[in-house]
Amino acid sequence: MTIKEQNPKTKKKNSGLIILGFIVVLGIIFAISQCNTGIKEIGMQKSSSNRSAFWINLYKPESIAILEIVGTIEEANSSYNQAWLLETLENLKNDKKNKALILEIDSPGGAVYQADELYLALKDYAKEKPLYAYFKSMAASGGYYIACAAEKIYANRNTLTGSIGVISGMSFDITEMLDKIGVKMTTVHSGKNKNMLNLNEPFTEEQRAIMQSVSDECYEQFTGIVAEARNLDIALVKNLADGRIYTAKQALEAELIDGISLFEEALEELKSTYAFDPDIHTERLSYQKKKSVWESMLDMKAFLPSQKTEAEIILQILEPPVAFPAYYYAP
Repeated sequence: MTIKEQNPKTKKKNSGLIILGFIVVLGIIFAISQCNTGIKEIGMQKSSSNRSAFWINLYKPESIAILEIVGTIEEANSSYNQAWLLETLENLKNDKKNKALILEIDSPGGAVYQADELYLALKDYAKEKPLYAYFKSMAASGGYYIACAAEKIYANRNTLTGSIGVISGMSFDITEMLDKIGVKMTTVHSGKNKNMLNLNEPFTEEQRAIMQSVSDECYEQFTGIVAEARNLDIALVKNLADGRIYTAKQALEAELIDGISLFEEALEELKSTYAFDPDIHTERLSYQKKKSVWESMLDMKAFLPSQKTEAEIILQILEPPVAFPAYYYAP
């Protein structure tokens, strides 16, 4: 029997097919790894990159996102990060597999700028997809403000909410006390109101009027948003908005929320209203700050005896909890 010798061209063709097949397999493995990485990033501190967005949408199931908003609303702190929230919302809005969003809010409020920026981002999301809000132990002031972007608001029966009002600044005149403990503070400035609200100068009536105008403008914005969101007369809202907090029951009677329930019940209401599959996947998203070694070491210093002077301790106590102006409830 004679064995036919294989044509060199055929050999070359087969080798090419093998190499091509190997490249395809590598591509599939890489794509799956990128998909898994993207899914992990959404649920953790970073959002998915544009590079992996296609693969995420290809493999992940349709879902309702649960977005946790915890702590003081400001640029960044240990439990809250504005940039992360805005990026997460943008990704959810553009994610075809994301079908709805429910906010889980536990916040005393925060700075006017960040609260309004987040509110506008939530309104932008709500133009495309359903948005509900649920209040945990507290959703006061700015925490209530951002919830006004939602179609429906539900609260736990032990929630404290409301505190619709504005703090535009604090004034302390401690010049006499500083003299007694031997501390001298001098601020060189041009413009009679440039040193306004500093500890080392009295607060004038003109400065009081300036800060009141800032507060009033923010208040008008806040109450206008509540009136529009809750479909209430502005006069009624201003009557409610004297800065007080409300229990969940009181807030329901005042029409500031739509119902009192457990979180799971609010989620089921969202599914039912929009005829989602009862078993639709839910994706919980929460900000988790990763501490550096240096930050961990600084945390350990808190357990050591304080070496601060009396003046430093007093200034720390008087330091405002959040940047002004603020939609903030400070019990």
